[in-house]
Amino acid sequence: MGKNRLEAFFDGVVAIIITIMVLEMKVPHGDSIDTLAPLLPVLLSYVLSFVYLGIYWNNHHHMLHAAREVTGSMLWANLHLLFWLSLVPFTTGWMGENHFATLPAAVYGLVLLMAAIAYWILQQRIIASQGEDSLLRKAIGNDWKGKLSPLLYIAGIVLAFVSQWLAIAIYVLVALMWLVPDRRIERTLLHTKI
Repeated sequence: MGKNRLEAFFDGVVAIIITIMVLEMKVPHGDSIDTLAPLLPVLLSYVLSFVYLGIYWNNHHHMLHAAREVTGSMLWANLHLLFWLSLVPFTTGWMGENHFATLPAAVYGLVLLMAAIAYWILQQRIIASQGEDSLLRKAIGNDWKGKLSPLLYIAGIVLAFVSQWLAIAIYVLVALMWLVPDRRIERTLLHTKI
C-alpha cells in the first residue's frame, strides 16, 4: 500500500479532532471583556492542545516521508496513535473547564504520554519495515527529545498531585521542545536518494 492513503487519513482525523476541540469552546454571554475572563483556562488549554496536535501532524508528515511503503503493522500503529490523539479534546475540555485541577491535569499528561509512546511505536514499525539501513533510523539518531519527552510527561503526571501548575509548565516545556519541526528527517532525505 502507498503511504498517501495513510497520510490523508491521519490528516483528516487530526482536522476532525481540532474541529471538535474548537466546537467545545462555548461562546460567552455578554459583550464585555469581563465575560471572557472565566473562559481563559478553556482558551489556554485549547491553545496548548492545538500546538500539540500541530506538532504531531507536522512530525508525522516528516516521518512518513522517510517510509517507502506502508505495512499492516504500521497501519495499526498509526490507529493506535490516532486513538490517543482522539482523547485530546476530552482531556482538554476537562482540564480547561476545571481550571487545570489536579486530576484533569494528570489525565491530560497521561494522554500526552500515551500519544508519545504510540508515536514511538509507529516510528519503530517504520524502521522495522525498512531494515537496518532505514532512512528514519539514520535521521532520528539518538533521539534525545523522543527519550526525554515521556520522562517529562511522567514527571508532569506525578507533579500534578503536588502542584498542577508545575505539571502544566512541564507540558508546555515539552511542547516548546518539539515546536520547531524535526529537521533531522528533512536533512537525511535531502542527502539520500530514495
